[in-house]
Amino acid sequence: MSINMELMKEKLSTLRGEGENNRSDVFWRPPEGESVIRIVPTEDGDPFKEVYFHYNVPNYKGGIQCPKRNFGDRCPICDFASSVWRDGVDKNDEDSKKLAKSLFVRARFFSPVLSRDGSGESVKVYGYGKKAYELLLGYVLDPEYGDITDIEEGTDIAVTYTKPTRPGAYPQTSMKMRRTTSPLLEDREMIPALLDTVPDIMSLFKRHSSEEIDQILDEYMSGDESAEQRSSETHKYKNEANSVDAAFDELLVPQGGTGNRCLIFYNN
Repeated sequence: MSINMELMKEKLSTLRGEGENNRSDVFWRPPEGESVIRIVPTEDGDPFKEVYFHYNVPNYKGGIQCPKRNFGDRCPICDFASSVWRDGVDKNDEDSKKLAKSLFVRARFFSPVLSRDGSGESVKVYGYGKKAYELLLGYVLDPEYGDITDIEEGTDIAVTYTKPTRPGAYPQTSMKMRRTTSPLLEDREMIPALLDTVPDIMSLFKRHSSEEIDQILDEYMSGDESAEQRSSETHKYKNEANSVDAAFDELLVPQGGTGNRCLIFYNN
């Protein structure tokens, strides 16, 4: 039986921290300075997709989708983090609580966007945090703005990205809605073809089964231990599974005066 070369490529990609959720050709990342984007409408009427991840797992720098929060399945990482947190609280062990916090599920939000810089003619995906999500929903629910994705009378967004100015600082991203409305494209006849390029956001992230995450967690805990030692080490945390919901909001600083809402959030 021959080696499955596609599977080998996928394994190598995982080891390098690459994969579906690091495809630079699909995701839009703000360059330094100001950029203007437009959130593009989706067929289901929801251009704000909420996806839950576990971060800080070695070899998975893009995060692992939480099977519980995303799909309603058992999540070994949620169970493990919950048990470690309880152990830390019971024993007043700050290291255990720190480990648990690093593994708690975190929400990320994704929208299809069109960059107004003229560099591309296809829709890409922009990922952002909870506070930016709340800001965008606030605009949508504000009658002064309404459906900011409308193909005829939608609203562009100015995104300003600033690199850190000192060691240990975080980059800053501000977001401000334009006051005037505009069509999605000046050439209306091109809009249907553009909408056909809207990516299926959930398909961009690899979905692991609960059993696969069991193995990932075992390897994370084990180091160089044997498979039997790995299983016994993680099993004690899996028996008492309680869900822990943790929201780690980006640090936000309100900016500007009255009228336009603008937020700066630190990309930590």
